[in-house]
Amino acid sequence: MTDSSTPRRDLDRVASGLAACLPALHRALDRQVTARYPHPKPPEGQLALLRFVAQHEGATVREAAEALLMKPNNVSALVSQLTERGDLERRRDSDDKRIAHLHLTATARERVSEVRELETAFIRHALTSLTEGQQGALGSALDALDALTRHLHPGVR
Repeated sequence: MTDSSTPRRDLDRVASGLAACLPALHRALDRQVTARYPHPKPPEGQLALLRFVAQHEGATVREAAEALLMKPNNVSALVSQLTERGDLERRRDSDDKRIAHLHLTATARERVSEVRELETAFIRHALTSLTEGQQGALGSALDALDALTRHLHPGVR
């Protein structure tokens, strides 16, 4: 749904700018975290799964796959890798033994938190280099970016 007062070229400019800026922002942040993180940083897919489970303790592989926009067999492979490494636990459902619920180990929970703290610190530091107006604009854009993310995610409407 577009506002008829917003010219299409303005929407195209914003869409193109976001499509270019957001992946570059993510890569820059990832490189800084990787350089400062004191442990081997998990690959992005594993980290995404660990973050999801941290926020949705007890989720199933299927739930994680839907939320992360991944195939269940790929998430299952990640779960196996993370379980072998001691970062994730599978706990059988008490009613249906075919279903496993995912839980972070204490070490994994601590490391996910460390990564989030590093990311926040790097972004906070970068924000201090912006003008107050730019900082305010980014703060004001958070709700819109969250809504845009929900709109683009097919499972979350």
